[in-house]
Parts: sequence; C-alpha cells; structure tokens
Amino acid sequence: MVFMMVNFADKSVFGLAADEIRADMGLSATAFGLANSAFFLLFSVAAIAVGLLSDRVRPKWLLLCMAVLWSVAQVPAALGGGLAVLVGSRIVLGAAEGPAYPVAQQTALSFFPNHRRNLPGALVTLGITLGVITAAPGLTWVIGHHGWRAALWVVAAAGAVWALLWAVLGGDGTYRADAPEPPSAESAESAARPPYRRIFGSRTWIGTTVAYFATYWCVALMLVWMPSYLRNGLGHSAAVSGRLVALPWLLGAVVLLGQAALTGWLMRRGVGSRWARGGVGGGLLALGAAACLAFPLADSNAARTALLVVGFGLGGSFASVAVTTIAELAPPARRGGALGTMNAVVTTAGLIAPAVVGKLVDSQGVTGYQTAVLLSGVLLLVGALAALTLIDPARDAAHPSSCA
Repeated sequence: MVFMMVNFADKSVFGLAADEIRADMGLSATAFGLANSAFFLLFSVAAIAVGLLSDRVRPKWLLLCMAVLWSVAQVPAALGGGLAVLVGSRIVLGAAEGPAYPVAQQTALSFFPNHRRNLPGALVTLGITLGVITAAPGLTWVIGHHGWRAALWVVAAAGAVWALLWAVLGGDGTYRADAPEPPSAESAESAARPPYRRIFGSRTWIGTTVAYFATYWCVALMLVWMPSYLRNGLGHSAAVSGRLVALPWLLGAVVLLGQAALTGWLMRRGVGSRWARGGVGGGLLALGAAACLAFPLADSNAARTALLVVGFGLGGSFASVAVTTIAELAPPARRGGALGTMNAVVTTAGLIAPAVVGKLVDSQGVTGYQTAVLLSGVLLLVGALAALTLIDPARDAAHPSSCA
C-alpha cells in the first residue's frame, strides 16, 4: 500500500505544478499535455514485459528494482535542464512505474485465497488515493515556497526510503505460482497454464479491461488537469485547489472500502462474481457517468465542483474490482501476465487523455475542460455497460474457450 502511495505521489507532481511548469518553460496547454503523455510512452510496454516476467521472477525483487528506478529517474529534472530533460526523465519514470500496480497486487494477493482477496486488493488500491491525499497539500506547499524541482527531490527521497525498508522487510506469499508447497486446495490451480490467448479472448478479460480503461482515463485527468481546472476554470485559489484536488480521491477511498465490503458480503452469501464484482463495479461506474454527464446542467461553480468530485471519485473506483476479477479468472501461473497485459492496455488512457485535454483547452479555452468532463462521462458509461454485460469470471474460468 505504501509502495502505491509513493507511486502516485510521483505522478501527482506534474498536475500540482502545472501552472508553474508551463510558466517556467513557456509551454502551451497542448505542449504540457504532450509532455505528460510522454510519461506513458513506455508505460504499457514495461507493464507487459514485467508482468510476464513476474510469473518467473519473485515479485519482491521486481518491486525493489522499480522503486530504486523511480528515485533515480527524478534526479535529472530535479537538477535542472529544459523540456528535453524533463520529457526524458518522465519517459524513464513511466517505464519504471508501468508495472507497479499489477505487480504490487500480485504480491499482495499471493498471501490470500480467492474468497479473501477483496479487502487486501482494495487496500493496495487505497494506496493510490492515500498517495495523492497525503502528498497534495505538502507538495503544493513545497512547490509554492521552494519551486517544482524541489518537489521532485521530495518524492525521490520517499522512493529511496521505501526501497531500503522493502529490501529488509519485503516478501512473497504462499499462493504465488512458484511457491514450493502451495496449499492442497490450490495445487491444481497453481499448475494450470492455459494459453494467454484464451484468457485475453474471454468476455471477462475484455469487459474488465474496457471498464478499467474508463477508470484510468479519469485517474489520468485527476492527476494532470484537475488542479489546473480548479484554479483556472472554476476560480479557486492555488491553496484551495491543493485541498479540493484531494476530495475525489477521498471519496474514491470511501467507495473503494465500501465496494470491498459489499463484494465480500455478497460472495460470502453465495453471490457469484458476475454480480458481486461486475455488477457492483459497473454500477459505480454508471453513477460516475451520470454525475459527469450532468455537469453542463450545473449553474454555479460550487455545483460544478461537487459534480466533478462525485463523477471522478466514483469513476476512479474500478481498479480493485479489475484486479480481483482477473486474479480469479487467471490461474497463478498466468496471473502476472494477465494482470500486466490488462494494465498495459488500460494505461494507454494515460497516454491519450492528457494530450487530448490539452488540445481541447488550447482550442476551446475554459470550455475545453467541460468538454473533457463530458467525454469522461461517455467513457464511464461504456465501461459500466461492459462490466455489467461481459464480466463473469466463474463462467470463463470453467470454459476458457468462450470468447467475445
């Protein structure tokens, strides 16, 4: 969980310092959006490669290497340099952070059987929210008083401290594929190695990936453009924006824990994952879509801020559902590759979204932000429909050849 907190504190710096970076380097909104998109240039490729590698290498060492690279990647831009140095360091950082979430989840879930994975999966995802909530006020202060490059030194130090602690305290659970003596109930599952094409062609994997893509689109915009919209579009001060930007993440944390509790309660009562995971997750995305699509109807900045918080807070809630669903679908020997590939597809939203919104803001002004919110609502609605109609891991695990 702390690993994911550091991960998203790293990601949040650019959004919190958007105006300062643009002023310092003379960047248009489009150029700034493209610079942020560069972070995801190798993000997806690394997620696939390391996800497949995690089926063969102990995740403990993969997590340690990633955290060390995060800290190293911050240093060139923190020392100085222009746009080329900034973009280059972000590309390296993106490659190191691409596999973080699926490998962190794989590591955590390896300590638990399927029916006990909802809460630990939610807690790892909660690290994303806590990373932004705890980092936003402090990093905003550092940026305001010491400059945005100083904030890079802060997150680099956080990554280095985590790596040191993990080297001493980190480990792997007994439900991983290479465990020497897996529990007897898991033995057959651990030995199963269906072709990846069967997993990727299943309706559950496709539906989960589509729904998770919509969530990641919202996450990317919350990180990159929401602080700027709160300041320049809705008229909030920098200090107020630094606090308000944490609200959708805070709502997401509450929803995340509530979703885990509800899903666990339903599964203990015999409700299948089709409804306990797909139904609950799809319903939350539908509510987020409704808030985003209602955005133009709001007649005040306070109402728009509230809808923004609700829409993106609920819209960003599908991550832990996605991970536990795919962990149920894929046997341990294929879990790392299945999670890593899903994450690679999904995080292309981070490559596309910042650039698209930057272009909208340059061409439409403040109205471009509203267009971005509506577009997010449409994507969330598509994701909700995919979750509600396609997800059924019990069906697809039992009949892996059933494809969309």
